[in-house]
Amino acid sequence: MKAYPVGNIDMPVTFGSKANFRTETLTFEVVDWKGVYQAILGRPAYAKFMAVPNCTYLKLKLPGSNGVITVSGSFEQAYVSSREYFNLATTAANSAELGQLRVTTPKCRPDPGKQSQAPAFVSIDETKSVWVGSQLSAK
Repeated sequence: MKAYPVGNIDMPVTFGSKANFRTETLTFEVVDWKGVYQAILGRPAYAKFMAVPNCTYLKLKLPGSNGVITVSGSFEQAYVSSREYFNLATTAANSAELGQLRVTTPKCRPDPGKQSQAPAFVSIDETKSVWVGSQLSAK
């Protein structure tokens, strides 16, 4: 299945509460695609908000007018979204278009007759020992 952009939209996005908030205008690319997310924030949004995401804890921290703003995600909603995405991806993977692509794409397998070894590292410059912390390390 393919998704093509149908345009861009600039929208103000606000994080926080009345007492401590931050608003920035973000440009979203609009795609005609059924997905589990209404919007996906990426590096440009994080940079504009000076935000730090932590995917493990489902937290997003960013500076606000009166201190740090912490946006928390829901583990339950993340699980539901993951299941929905899995079902959507499974449907796409079983589509006729992907099946045709699998038929026309050659399989990429290593040649069992060839033993590939990574080449050994050989320094072209002189090396010297330097102190790092309390141990001697070669550099």
